[in-house]
Amino acid sequence: MNGFVVVIPARLASSRLPEKPLADIGGKPMVVRVAERAAQSAASRVIVATDDARIEAVCRQHGVEVLLTRADHPSGTDRLAEVAALLALPDDAIVVNVQGDEPLIDPALIDRLAALMAARAVPMATVAHAIHDAAEMFNPNVVKVVLDRHGKALYFSRAPIPYARDAFAADKSQLPPGLPVYRHIGMYAYRASLLHTYGSLAPAPLEQFEALEQLRMLWHGYDIVVECVAEAPPAGVDTPEDLARVRAYFAANLSG
Repeated sequence: MNGFVVVIPARLASSRLPEKPLADIGGKPMVVRVAERAAQSAASRVIVATDDARIEAVCRQHGVEVLLTRADHPSGTDRLAEVAALLALPDDAIVVNVQGDEPLIDPALIDRLAALMAARAVPMATVAHAIHDAAEMFNPNVVKVVLDRHGKALYFSRAPIPYARDAFAADKSQLPPGLPVYRHIGMYAYRASLLHTYGSLAPAPLEQFEALEQLRMLWHGYDIVVECVAEAPPAGVDTPEDLARVRAYFAANLSG
């Protein structure tokens, strides 16, 4: 698998962990660690997209390709769209969006998502894994996705979907056997053609109520194919506790 581009949107704004992309992990800023992991995939290019000169500077210092983008983007997808335009990517190019707070991202998962896009004529793809715990299903911070028989997303929601009416009427403490419940993982791949038209897509009411940007694509009729993995990837960094966990992992397992 080759020919795809990884783009890592990175902003300094974070309510729970200020200046998160610059947080030191084993002697390197987190955004650099993410780029290094992504570079272990089969991507032809790994690019950090940022609106901050400090992030741009540390990327250049560590030899990471970086583009300085506008500061007024409301979402990471908007920033990716600007990158696709700046690079003049052809419509059939594949762009994988890796979050800038995922220093333990599995390069093989990046390759799987890009390969899925290459194998199927779809404008967008993402990742999910099965949920086995009822508390997780009923947690609104856990985004669920329902699939059709071709592995395409029917809907994403913070609500417990699909809802087992009879089983949950009797007991909500456990999931009934066979219920196809999947947790969405926020990693995306796009055709550049979708990114080139993204700015013309009006936000969807569903997206605004659920606070789930991917619903815009479904609202406007775009297919999203879902790669289901056996286990959840390592968690990203949202809090100081997350950062301590990742630092400990790097200290114990990695060098350089």
